[in-house]
Amino acid sequence: MIYDEINKTMTTERLLLRLFRESDAETVVRLCNNYNIYKSTLTLPYPYTLDCALSWIEYHIHNFDADKSYEFAVCDRHTGTVYGAIALTNHQRYDNGEIAYWIGEEYWGKGYATEASKAILGFAFQVKHYHKVYARHFASNPASGQVIQKTGMKQEGVLIDHVKKENHYEDLVYYGIVKNEYQEI
Repeated sequence: MIYDEINKTMTTERLLLRLFRESDAETVVRLCNNYNIYKSTLTLPYPYTLDCALSWIEYHIHNFDADKSYEFAVCDRHTGTVYGAIALTNHQRYDNGEIAYWIGEEYWGKGYATEASKAILGFAFQVKHYHKVYARHFASNPASGQVIQKTGMKQEGVLIDHVKKENHYEDLVYYGIVKNEYQEI
């Protein structure tokens, strides 16, 4: 992972992680207005409208500059095609943060979430100097757990029936990694 502080971008072998632009809003709507993504995410609204995308994108630069959270578009490094999003929260008081991501269904199974997650871990530990990074997923979405495990995170526990989604309760599976366990992959 190569981080460009001036442009707030990260590059990997296949990906460019960059801040979202207002011009990405229609693509975000097309990708997020998908029931299969909605059912696997904690807070994504459905249906997903243009207003949802614009209001979400509007706060990214402020949150980034305020060191609250870092939200990146996951893009093809060469074509610029937006595949999804990845974010890292910043809990400054505890020197840790959470990774969260979504990838458009048409791009599932290509390793983009894993590659982006490894990059954001590097950003967290090498650039932002976090002590710990964690991630969580619905137990009903084991593919997300596989992505998290490929980054080197270890399962720390399961919160049983922790959240309610569509009138049924979901277990949340938590993973984490501390800086001294991290190895750039």
